[in-house]
Amino acid sequence: MKTLIVYCSSHGTTEKAVSVLCENIEGEVLAVDLKRDKILFDLEDYDGVIIGGSIHAGEIQRKIKQFVKQHHDELLEKEVGLFLCCIRNGDIAVEQFNRAFPQDLRKNSVAMGLFGGEFLVSKMNFFERQVVKKVDSVIKDESHLNLNAIMEFALRYNNIRIPV
Repeated sequence: MKTLIVYCSSHGTTEKAVSVLCENIEGEVLAVDLKRDKILFDLEDYDGVIIGGSIHAGEIQRKIKQFVKQHHDELLEKEVGLFLCCIRNGDIAVEQFNRAFPQDLRKNSVAMGLFGGEFLVSKMNFFERQVVKKVDSVIKDESHLNLNAIMEFALRYNNIRIPV
């Protein structure tokens, strides 16, 4: 089984989550950061696609939205996993997840996950630091990345897949 993981990582949190996924998803896995990597791929070559990103100012990265829009119909024919790295919990996190991914793709997905998040103040620009300080009263790096949620996602994704 071949799985493609497409993601965007602004400060490295999503990249950490993808690293854990790569170690725990069965079969051949290719991870592509849509912001940085210049790797060409064809969705037809993959049995499954995992899509993830992080929330900034309430929205997922534009490149993730563009990827989903561009490949929407093809994704509905794949085994899809969707995840989000966000610092919020509960209803707010669910609302952000629902805004990030179209309803039909969520309904068709074999695994969905909210992986928590991080405030990596040391990697933020001046503007980002000011916003995080004002809105969340955060002035130093904080991690709330949920490794258990990442592992549970990988288990669900692996268990739903039936070898051909």
